[in-house]
Amino acid sequence: MNFLLSNDDGIYAEGLYQLAASLSSLGKVTIAAPDSERSATGHAITMLYPLRVKEVKIPGLDVQAFAIDGTPADCVKLGIDLLLDERPDFVFTGINRGANLGTDVLYSGTVSAAIEGCIMGVPSAAFSLLSGIEMNYACAGQVAADIVKLIFDNGLTANTLINVNIPNTGLDQLKGMKVTRLGKRRYTKNYQKREDPRGGTYYWLAGEIVEEYMDDDIDIEAANNNYVSITPLQFDLTDHSMLETLRLWGLEGKSSEK
Repeated sequence: MNFLLSNDDGIYAEGLYQLAASLSSLGKVTIAAPDSERSATGHAITMLYPLRVKEVKIPGLDVQAFAIDGTPADCVKLGIDLLLDERPDFVFTGINRGANLGTDVLYSGTVSAAIEGCIMGVPSAAFSLLSGIEMNYACAGQVAADIVKLIFDNGLTANTLINVNIPNTGLDQLKGMKVTRLGKRRYTKNYQKREDPRGGTYYWLAGEIVEEYMDDDIDIEAANNNYVSITPLQFDLTDHSMLETLRLWGLEGKSSEK
């Protein structure tokens, strides 16, 4: 099995190291990741300047690794298209420093890198570790390896990725795994208005999470209660329930009035 690994925390991030170390015994690992942190870049790709690639050595890992001055989606796209000797069987991203839950997946470079794998026809999964004072990547790496084994045993289509969020605890404190659906995560007071020493105004993103009641099968609720949240996602954003409603508007065949 050939694995392509990426992330948005940067190629030397501890989470990526742990993911590679945990999966190396299961297949051939190749890394294509940003040369520096690219968190919250979503699914952006680079079009206005060329991408530069440097093959690097990650201490403690015996894997081929490419540092790319682009976004996480760039890394996966370029990795599959040109950098890997063989097409990967799977794309795995993470282990992200911090959760990627609810609507935050739309901002996440880690999740978007996995989505890019799906777009290119490769089954993919994204792994994230909830935040804490100390990050237990060793536990998260073991969970990731267990889930990858389940993917081997059961299969995963290229049209669907699984988004995995792991509580920041020890293995003995995890309550188990739970299949979940995407929740909604809102923020208040998103921006702080500040003034620099020269009197200029600037704005700093610093939102506060709004806590809302969640059903047990919502990813946010499950992860916050020490369950490993596993959510199937797809890149088809069509609201299929609205298709017939829009047709009833009489839109089809209608042209704008002059």
